[in-house]
Amino acid sequence: MQIKGLLRRLRLARLLPSRSLQTLPSLEAYARWAATYPPNAHNALMQAEEAAVLELMPPLAGKVVLDLASGTGRYGLMAWQQQAKVVLTLDNSPAMLALNPMQRRMLAGLDRLPLANACADVVVCGLALGHLRDLKPAILEIGRVLRRGGYAVFSDFHPFLFLNGARRTFNTNTGVYAVEHYAHLYADYQAACSAARLEIEAVREPALAEADGLPVALVFRMRKRRSPVVV
Repeated sequence: MQIKGLLRRLRLARLLPSRSLQTLPSLEAYARWAATYPPNAHNALMQAEEAAVLELMPPLAGKVVLDLASGTGRYGLMAWQQQAKVVLTLDNSPAMLALNPMQRRMLAGLDRLPLANACADVVVCGLALGHLRDLKPAILEIGRVLRRGGYAVFSDFHPFLFLNGARRTFNTNTGVYAVEHYAHLYADYQAACSAARLEIEAVREPALAEADGLPVALVFRMRKRRSPVVV
């Protein structure tokens, strides 16, 4: 399928902006979006992304799990349902966090986690790293809080879609808005994760059926190296 055909389909699905669509900084966007943002995959893109995340997720029973950029608690709730020992949800949006039903929740940005070193067995971060201009500080923090042998699973809006004009959008009573986003390629993630001692174990690029097989999300499972690399 030609990329023009995909973009036409995405325009119909409200993933593509019109020329007049306003892009909001992520904090402002989620402040406006929070009231209508349920703790589940509420559109086709999120459903495809979630299926890939769950495919790559390690067993969570008995584990300490961090749900970073947790929003209203989608992955934190899943971890609790899978009998994680402890689930801590963190987000930098007060509006989203106020609607998060998890008991353990904390206001914090991805690039400065108020947590001890090596405190978590599993870190999950859904569709949020693309809001950051620079990946490295956040991924270094993820590597810092993971225990040796621990897993990180995170997803991003696919860079190919973004670079061809697609946007994540949402509706409010004042109109339709796009959320601030920066395209991060596979090589960008590989470099940032290598610096954080995180090894890429698996990658998924799920597609929407209406996109004729082209990917809409980029999903990784990383594992923290058990011992330093000897040179």
